[in-house]
Amino acid sequence: MDRAEALKKADDYLIKTSLLSDIVPAADGPIIDHAAGSTVWDIEGRPYLDFNSGQMCSALGHNNERIQQVMREQAARLTHASTVYYNLPQIALAEKIAQVNEAPLRKSVFGESGSDSNELALLLARRATGRAAIGALSASFHGLSDATRSISFSAASPGYGPAMPEVFAIPTPYCYRCPYRGDGEGCCMAPLHFGMETLDRHTAGTPAAVIVEPIVSAGGVIEMPPEYLAGLRTELDRRGALLIYDEAQTGLGKLGTMFAYQIVGVKPDIMTLSKHLGGGLAVSAAVTSDEIAERATRNGFSCGHSHSSDPLACATGVASIEEIVDNDLPARAAAIGAHWRANMESLRQRYELIGDIRGRGILQGIELVRDRRSKEPATTEAAAVYRACLADGLMFSVRGQFKNVLRFVPPFTTSNQELDRATEILERGIRTAFGMKV
Repeated sequence: MDRAEALKKADDYLIKTSLLSDIVPAADGPIIDHAAGSTVWDIEGRPYLDFNSGQMCSALGHNNERIQQVMREQAARLTHASTVYYNLPQIALAEKIAQVNEAPLRKSVFGESGSDSNELALLLARRATGRAAIGALSASFHGLSDATRSISFSAASPGYGPAMPEVFAIPTPYCYRCPYRGDGEGCCMAPLHFGMETLDRHTAGTPAAVIVEPIVSAGGVIEMPPEYLAGLRTELDRRGALLIYDEAQTGLGKLGTMFAYQIVGVKPDIMTLSKHLGGGLAVSAAVTSDEIAERATRNGFSCGHSHSSDPLACATGVASIEEIVDNDLPARAAAIGAHWRANMESLRQRYELIGDIRGRGILQGIELVRDRRSKEPATTEAAAVYRACLADGLMFSVRGQFKNVLRFVPPFTTSNQELDRATEILERGIRTAFGMKV
């Protein structure tokens, strides 16, 4: 099938979504045909460096051989099983997650996507505490189901009907743009105290939980200050409320450690995992302690989707974790991150529009501004850079409140040569977008 025919069929039979369509409509982008490692090819045979790792679900590298082998073996044995009963890959994946986690996070329940796992986390928190109110950061993104859209304030949009009740936004400690920032340390405590006071007024001081991403990814690759998370932990403990980490985009080796909480030194009560947990297949998890699991179960916790513990996806989940551990992919992420950060720092020295560089490991972003002093967001320029880079063979995402943050998530398989080639494409994109000689 050629491109024209494929586009005609897509127009005839697919419902269009709005993801990045304001920058590059799907019909103007590549139609993906196959992939390997850090590269995807379109149906015309053109290669692209995939610095978004698919939908961040192919971070192990496209068509990872271990995942492929397990898929073949498990598909010949059992692909689907009832969620009413246990199956062996489901049990094995729960054990594997417990083995790579630090106590007390050792009990898992499975879903199919990041949205599912975050809904499961909210259900666990509400059943375990007997309360309903949930706090989420104002720059948060936790999914696009009805429940998670309600706590995804960076993706809030009208026309979808009433949001899930008893959810409340609290300020994001966005250090680069913090209105509370002064000369002293600890400016991030101002949004913490304001946020908790607001949450108390909404909930009479009895929230069930607050959910955060250790790095607010879609909201602009905003790193949560460790002192903010430590303070949040203390404030929630005082209220008998739970701390939930959405580690879809930070967990399983991406930042240079297995999980982000190992960097910040603040453990959650519940953690969610998805993205490359299945090595490219759809599986997610909410992970918690024995004590919280027991409380939630005693209070009537109930869940289950038709495919939420399918043995095929759970088997690839086991293989994914084994791939990460056996090949020390957290160390590989740290090395990739250091190389990429050095390249970005070099670009920042040459181009004034790069106002900030953020993130860790294979999850990093650069914020584009028209003026470094005023920090005016370079929104239209970010879109132009994105379009130029896509045309030149580099895929990434545009994120953030002002859509001026370029987010890069190269797979663990990415070589230094590929990092340098992506940097060259990015620099050409910057120069093209600003009318400079290339």
